[in-house]
Amino acid sequence: MKPRWQWVASALGTMCFILSALRPAVMPGTYRITGQAQGTTYAITYYAGQESVTKPQIDSIFKSLDASLSIYQPNSLISRFNASPEGIEMDEHLAYVVGKSMRIYRETGGLSDITVYPLVRAWGFGAKQADAMPDSASINQLLECVGSDKLQVSGRRLSKTNGCVQIDVNGIAQGYSVDVVATFLEAFGIVNYMVEIGGEIRTKGRKLPGNEPMKIGIETPSATEFDAPSIREVISIGDGAVTTSGSYRKFRESGGRRLSHIIDPKTGYPVQREIISATVVAPEAITADGFDNALLAAGVGGAFEILRAHPEMEAYLIYRKADGTVADTASAGFGRYLVMTADR
Repeated sequence: MKPRWQWVASALGTMCFILSALRPAVMPGTYRITGQAQGTTYAITYYAGQESVTKPQIDSIFKSLDASLSIYQPNSLISRFNASPEGIEMDEHLAYVVGKSMRIYRETGGLSDITVYPLVRAWGFGAKQADAMPDSASINQLLECVGSDKLQVSGRRLSKTNGCVQIDVNGIAQGYSVDVVATFLEAFGIVNYMVEIGGEIRTKGRKLPGNEPMKIGIETPSATEFDAPSIREVISIGDGAVTTSGSYRKFRESGGRRLSHIIDPKTGYPVQREIISATVVAPEAITADGFDNALLAAGVGGAFEILRAHPEMEAYLIYRKADGTVADTASAGFGRYLVMTADR
């Protein structure tokens, strides 16, 4: 025969089970946070039983990131490094981004290079507008300041071997910021979300309560390349990140030509490859963001060489053929992400 306390405990357990069964389940709500940051817009959607992350918290994260990574803030860590003839002590944000950038620099044969900033400024895509386009002599001189092999990292110390070296992490910072926000959401137990900053996206889980996959549209340039884009493909990546780099998105006009904002660190000139859009899917947004510019600069053949060395990534490339028509191609595993093909 059971002791009386065991009977009581058993009865209480049964009552609690009945009460919990009778209590209506908490339906997950949809929570959205939108705003402006890093010179663009952001949108966060998460699904949870209650509002556990708010806009002030997210804006505080962006403030911390900008204090480290923004070339538009004169007192940021990156601006202090650029103004210094020697170097600085990095915080955790800059240390992580620089470390990742230097690995991608090596893995892309120098096509992704954060030291390209002097050239970015010369072509008018930096914090200030350039008065005139650089000539070949100026470009050759600035190329002496370019190359991540001119950076040295020792612990948290970032130094330069040439005083003219300056860095710009805009090509990877938004992807990193997406990952930071995603990690913040997960720290609050949020496992169904989409984080988007300036078109760089990370998703996890599904849309609730309908348990639907999260869908993402891939833009296509129009037939004239620089007109307003439309949706070419729709994908669902599950748990992961997707970013896109496009030569049609940001440009300057000079002498009747439109110059891409993506500068080839090897030549010093705006990229003029056949690829006009490179979309990369990777486990983290910083990885996708760090490689998409390099794929665009590499050309179709070079892009696939890079992808073969990185099975953790898939890519979708839109390019212009010799006859001027627009076509697309993708890595072997990209097809599993396709949800539908948009009307063309």
